[in-house]
Parts: sequence; structure tokens; C-alpha cells
Amino acid sequence: MFYRPDKGHDLPHDPFHAIVAPRPIGWISTRGQMGDNLAPYSFFTAVSASPAQVVFASTATKPDRGDTKDTLTQIRESGVFCVNLVSSDLAAQMNATSAMLAAGADEFLAAGLEKAACEVIDCPRVAAAPAALECRLVQIVPLLGQSNFLVHGAVVGVHIRPDCLIEGRYSPPDRLSRLGYMDYATVTETFEMARP
Repeated sequence: MFYRPDKGHDLPHDPFHAIVAPRPIGWISTRGQMGDNLAPYSFFTAVSASPAQVVFASTATKPDRGDTKDTLTQIRESGVFCVNLVSSDLAAQMNATSAMLAAGADEFLAAGLEKAACEVIDCPRVAAAPAALECRLVQIVPLLGQSNFLVHGAVVGVHIRPDCLIEGRYSPPDRLSRLGYMDYATVTETFEMARP
């Protein structure tokens, strides 16, 4: 099969979301004028280690938030955000925070999640997350298409849950990733490979 994305396809669902996978889930927490917010983004990745930097894409809009969603609105207000990483034991709560709640509704409360304070930025984080990255906004880049934005952040603080640090290495019990459609995967098996 071949298709041109701008011309569409005859499939029941867009395969592009499943082709570039697995993708880590950036569970983004923010604090804005209307309160705290938490939402998952699967168009997320680290892009540099020195200095540490991450990006995620916000690719939709809400009627009560103008050209974007709660997360990006609050990042524009505060200039900061926190990326919480997701393990399989948090899958149901992560999914619950993707609900289209009204602006100002607190997804932490709606999903029954405990908040913890960040150290460097004024923002909550998911207390149970295996790791969390405190970020300062570097830039917001408009992408092709309506309401598509790339958010670029510099990591200014890193939290690692104590049980996820084993012999000096970050080693969570598992890592939840997005595969596309409504499919997810849990990464539990790893192997080492030395560079030539």
C-alpha cells in the first residue's frame, strides 16, 4: 500500500500514529491562572542531553481554550512545565487525565492522583511517577496545520523515585509507551549493546 498523507487513505484509522512507535508518553503537568492541569502527550521525546532538553507537540484545540488546549495555555502563562514519566501501574490514571474536562478542572483530583511540589519551578508533579523532569520553556514553534505547536523545554530539575534507581542507574519496573490507535505497550525487557 502507498498513500499520500495530504490526499488521505481508505483505512478506518490513520496508520501514521502507529507507524512511528513505540513513543514515550510525556504526562505534562502545569500550573496556570485557573489552577493545576495534567494531560498525556505521546508526541514527546528528549532531544539533547547536554544541556538536557525535551519537546512535545500539542496537536488539537478545546472550545474553551482558543487555538490550543489547557496545557499549552498554561505554559504560555507560566513559562514552565513538568514532564512526568508513566509506568504501567499508572496507566488507568494517565488515561483518565486525557478526558476533555472544562478549563480550570484539576485532572490530578479527577484521576485520584497525589501531587508533589517541584523544586525549581512553580508547578505540581505526579508523586507516584517513576521520574519527573522540571522544565523551563525555551520556545513554542508553530507547526504545519491548525492548532499544532511544538513545545521545547530545558530540563532544570530531575526527580527519580528511589526504587527506580538501582546500582546508580535509572531502572523503573517498566515503561509505558504509546503504539497508536488505542494501543499501548509495556517495556519490560531490555538488553545492552556496546557501540563499535
